[in-house]
Amino acid sequence: MNAYIFPGQGAQFTGMGLDLYENSPLAQELFEKANTILGFNITDIMFEGTPEALKETKVTQPAIFLHSVILAKTLGDSFKPDMVAGHSLGEFSALVANGTLNFEDGLKLVSQRALAMQKACELQPSTMAAVLGLEDAIVEKICAEIDGIVVAANYNCPGQLVISGDVEAINKACEAMKDAGAKRALVLPVGGAFHSPLMEPAREELAAAIENTTFSKPNCPIYQNVTANAVIDEAAIKANLISQLTAPVRWTQSVQQMITDGARLFTEVGPGNVLQGLVKKINREAQTASASL
Repeated sequence: MNAYIFPGQGAQFTGMGLDLYENSPLAQELFEKANTILGFNITDIMFEGTPEALKETKVTQPAIFLHSVILAKTLGDSFKPDMVAGHSLGEFSALVANGTLNFEDGLKLVSQRALAMQKACELQPSTMAAVLGLEDAIVEKICAEIDGIVVAANYNCPGQLVISGDVEAINKACEAMKDAGAKRALVLPVGGAFHSPLMEPAREELAAAIENTTFSKPNCPIYQNVTANAVIDEAAIKANLISQLTAPVRWTQSVQQMITDGARLFTEVGPGNVLQGLVKKINREAQTASASL
């Protein structure tokens, strides 16, 4: 069975999507439509902007979404997913790919999500940190013992977990992780505590937008970050998508479940190849590939 997977924030690079724009009339049309919907020329920043300009959350999220979704659309009849999943932001790309959301609605939601997250980040100094070489249960236990807000946010692969919370709590947690034997506990250059309770203001704002958006019957299951299980019911997909901002990304568990349910080939659709690397670390036997025009 073919599983198509879609990357999240951090996969961006200068020049992303330019090959699609130059080689596909359909891609060109969709990129121009995106410029109109967003009210600024995101293509200029994607194709020739500085890494700094591309790193702004309000740009990064729509840029990665556009690269992924437009690439999927240019694959035409060869794009036949049996299941889809996306890492955090990538879940929105996956929902367009399996027909749950249309292109325009998906882009509007991603843009609103980015702005809401940016706003939430400005309310309180917060950050994330990568913890390498500790078991999930130990990381969770240490987070629970720290004063302040710090939680497990991204279960990326065995031995690689990202924690999220307020700056002071993250710093304390990093020291405790190292004392417990972590190979590394490294604060990440991100704007805020994504997938933590500190994203509650953004979750509320996005919930209203999601409730007002039409979700259609998907043409294949999506394995959502919040549950790590196959979901095809539109109401459940909506509810999980609303929970996603304050809940952890269960990527390890999602990939394991997809393999259990018959996934043989994982094709990454979008910029970079981070997810292929994670899939291989989750299961060495899994086959991976990159989608290309």
